[in-house]
Amino acid sequence: MKVKCIIIDDEPLAIKVIQNHLNEFQNMDLVATFSTPIAALPTIENNEIDVIFLDINMPKMSGLEFLRTLTNKPHIVITTAYREYAVESFDLDVLDYLVKPIPFGRFLKAINKISNRILLEKDKLNENLLNEVPYIFLKVDKKLMKINLNDILYIESLKDYIQVITTIDNYLVHKSMTSISEELPSENFLRIHRSFTISINKITSIEGNSVEIGNKRIPIGRNYLQYAKQKILNNTNFID
Repeated sequence: MKVKCIIIDDEPLAIKVIQNHLNEFQNMDLVATFSTPIAALPTIENNEIDVIFLDINMPKMSGLEFLRTLTNKPHIVITTAYREYAVESFDLDVLDYLVKPIPFGRFLKAINKISNRILLEKDKLNENLLNEVPYIFLKVDKKLMKINLNDILYIESLKDYIQVITTIDNYLVHKSMTSISEELPSENFLRIHRSFTISINKITSIEGNSVEIGNKRIPIGRNYLQYAKQKILNNTNFID
């Protein structure tokens, strides 16, 4: 699945940074770049654009002013040097808010949000036509690995790293448990301990204050116990 996107930013260097980041992802198709919102309108109106990377402070019309004029707007990722517009931006239903200079790790998190949101939307529109399972990109040994979400068994925190255990292989990633948990769909993944996040549909049994996934017994933390058991027993929204 290709995600069609455009960049609107009046700073050539900022456009170049986003372009370089996007080049790391085969599923991201950069259709065009624009220095003003007005110049981008024909492309937005005449093409099925999935995502706009949108600057805020631009001549004649700001990014937020432009955003308010759009009726059927694509997903919006704000790219700006200013933090103070975050609340206003999220009130306008932007998907993410990136502060310049944009580090690659933070950009990767935004790409994962984009990929999973669009796949979910396509899934809801027509489940029978969806040929691609949800996935996430993880940086492993300086290489971006595409991991299918339905391959993940559980994730274990190891200080400054996490270990992602899948049905295919194990991956050591320099990322926090909090960060990875924010990128995973909450209907399918559940943090049950400060050191463990699990795939709910991979649970084979529940016994006392622990769950079993494959041959691994994973504890449920005391602070997570009540919510975790309720979520597990009531959950029916599994990834097939």
